[in-house]
Amino acid sequence: MTDFNLTCPIALDQYPQVLLAHGGGGKLMQQLLEKMIFPVFNTTQNTPPHDSAIFDLNTNKIAFTTDSYVIHPLFFPGGDIGSLAINGTVNDLAMSGARPLYISVGLILEEGLPMEILWNVVQSLQNSAQIAQVKIITGDTKVVDRGKGDGVFINTAGIGIIEHDQIIAAQSVQPGDTILVNGDLGRHGIAIMAVREGLEFETTIESDCTPLNSVILAMLEARANIHCLRDLTRGGLASALNEIAMGAGVILNIQENAIPVREDVQGACEILGFDPLYVANEGRFVAFIPQDSVDIVMKIMRSHQQNPCIIGQVTGRGTGMGLVTLESKIGASRIVDMLSGEQLPRIC
Repeated sequence: MTDFNLTCPIALDQYPQVLLAHGGGGKLMQQLLEKMIFPVFNTTQNTPPHDSAIFDLNTNKIAFTTDSYVIHPLFFPGGDIGSLAINGTVNDLAMSGARPLYISVGLILEEGLPMEILWNVVQSLQNSAQIAQVKIITGDTKVVDRGKGDGVFINTAGIGIIEHDQIIAAQSVQPGDTILVNGDLGRHGIAIMAVREGLEFETTIESDCTPLNSVILAMLEARANIHCLRDLTRGGLASALNEIAMGAGVILNIQENAIPVREDVQGACEILGFDPLYVANEGRFVAFIPQDSVDIVMKIMRSHQQNPCIIGQVTGRGTGMGLVTLESKIGASRIVDMLSGEQLPRIC
């Protein structure tokens, strides 16, 4: 669990746990908002609380996203549900080349949740927002019956502005594009699984949960050409590549020996029967870059403490649907398809 210097502002001797009344619109809900939520997020900005936030966007081109976070456990090596919610929302905006600005946070709390845990989550939300340079400007709190909420669920929405003319999407992918990832794969999913199942490895595998907007914006400010970006969350690299291949109608070829997977993650996957290509990440993305921008993109990634690796190429147009093929370490070729479901549920 993440450690924080500040203590919970709610009187824990009176209210050590979340009550249904904390979501009922009365005095306890107001106490929760005024003592814990508003001061941390500074949502009121010297104006009375309202049902919506008002802000200025000096552009006609914005990006908007929404997501929900139901991860179990709430705290894990390398992050927690709070940092995950902020980073996941920021990264979704960044993948369209947007500069994330504002986030809403909806908290769905289970009756009986220890107030100290809620305080840790709230602090993590704000700390992660500061690191990602976004503002939490509005939100909502609801409380559900004991046994029906699994602690905390978080819903977010994010707004960002697009300050360039590039169309960063699957339809922009072209034959000849280089495919690269910004670091090793599979750590988030394995970190969650290890905690959930009480597994112990020689080293602690930490989630890669981190915001990606700074490195993407640096690439855009350097005027690098970017055809497509996709964060490698649920379904991992394999699912992201298939979605892009189908959306663009292209054939992608990747090399197994070029895909970065740490030895401890690879070993854990072998023990658990998982394929690291399908394991979720929370700080990794795949980029489709034309050849003339590959060098500058990789240089910028390295300057932002990323470890970029070229893993393949767009080899041509597909006949109908797109296709992803993998060249194995022994030189054989196989099709990389999407899974019918999730290897690991409740990982984000």
